[in-house]
Amino acid sequence: MSPQRSFPPTARPVRPPRTDTARWRAVQARDERYDGLFVTAVRTTGIYCRPSCPARHPARGNVRFYPDAAAAEGGGYRPCRRCKPKDAAPWSERLARIERICRHIEANLDERVSLRALAALAGLSPSHFQRAFLRATGVSPAAYADARRLERLKGHLRRKDGITMAMYEVGYGSSSRLYERAPRALGMTPGAYRAGGAGAAIAFATAESPVGRVLVAATERGLCSVKVGTSERVLLRAFRDEFPAATIRRDQAGVGQWVRRVLAAIDGRAPKSSLPLDIRATAFQRRVWEELCRIPRGETRTYAEVARTIGKPRAARAVGRACATNPVAIVVPCHRVVGTSGTLTGYAYGLSVKRSLLEREGAAAAERPARKKR
Repeated sequence: MSPQRSFPPTARPVRPPRTDTARWRAVQARDERYDGLFVTAVRTTGIYCRPSCPARHPARGNVRFYPDAAAAEGGGYRPCRRCKPKDAAPWSERLARIERICRHIEANLDERVSLRALAALAGLSPSHFQRAFLRATGVSPAAYADARRLERLKGHLRRKDGITMAMYEVGYGSSSRLYERAPRALGMTPGAYRAGGAGAAIAFATAESPVGRVLVAATERGLCSVKVGTSERVLLRAFRDEFPAATIRRDQAGVGQWVRRVLAAIDGRAPKSSLPLDIRATAFQRRVWEELCRIPRGETRTYAEVARTIGKPRAARAVGRACATNPVAIVVPCHRVVGTSGTLTGYAYGLSVKRSLLEREGAAAAERPARKKR
C-alpha cells in the first residue's frame, strides 16, 4: 500500500446536503463528514448540535436545521456542551488533518505512538479522532500502522533483505513479536515469504458435494484455501497458481476432518466450533470477513448493509471486492451477501452455487425450530 493509495476514495469530502431529508439522514447516521456543514437545533431543549453528536436523537418534529452556529444562536439556541458544535471543523479540514497523521504514522513506524498523542497532533479529542480516523480510512490508527508496517516488511523481504534488518527497519521491536504477528498476515513465516513461499507445506483433499467438486487445503495452522469447481483438474490448477512456490501434497486422510466440516457447512449445518484459518488479509478484508461470519445461517445482508455495519457506509463496492478475494469460500460465507434489492449478484463459483448454498442454509435454519418443538 503506497502513501498515495493509503487513503480510500470513500474518504473524500462531501457536499453540504440540499434538503432537510438529507440532513436528517446524516444526523441519524451520526456522520462526522457533515460536521461544520450545518447544525441541528432542538426546539424542546433550546440546544443546537453538530450532526455527529452522540446524544440521543430527538423526535424529527422538534428539529430545525441551520447552516452554522451563528445562525442557530441568532435563532435563540445555545451550543451543546457534549459535542461542542462551535468547534466543529468541516470534514474536508479534518480529512486533511488525518491525512497528515497517516503520513506521520508512516514516517515513524519504528515508534509506538499513543492514540492520545496522535489525537493531539490532529487537534481533536482522542474519541473524536478515533471515530474520524476510522471513518476516513476504514481502520483504527493502530491497525493502519500495523498494515503499513507489514507492507514495508513485505517490501524488504521481497528484496531479499535480511529478516533481522527488516524486522527493526519496520518497527518490530523483537523477533518474537514479528513471528507472533507476521504468520497471520503473511500466511507463512517471514523466512518462507522471503523465499516466495518455498518451504510452506500445504496438504489438500478433494470431495464431491451437492454444489460440485470441493478442494480443501490446510497448513499446520489451519485452512488456507477452499474452492468449488466442476472438476478436480480445474481446481488443482487454480490451487497451484495460488501457491506457486509452496510444497503441496495430497493428504485425503489428514485433511479429511476439514473436508467433513466444509461439507457440513455446505449442507447448512453449523460446525460445533469455528475453524482455524491461515489466510492473508488486509485490515479492511479482515473486518469484512469477520462481519460475514456474524451473519446467521439462513439470512443474508446486502453489500451496503455490511459496509454500514463495519463503519464504512460508502464502501459497498470495496465490500464486494473483499468478498471476491475471499480464499476460503463457504467457511467465510461471502455467499450470504446479496445485491441491494435482494437479488443474487457476483459469486466466484457461479450464481447457481450461491443459490444452492443459501437454499440449503435456509432449509436447515427452518428445521431447527421444528425439531425444538418435538
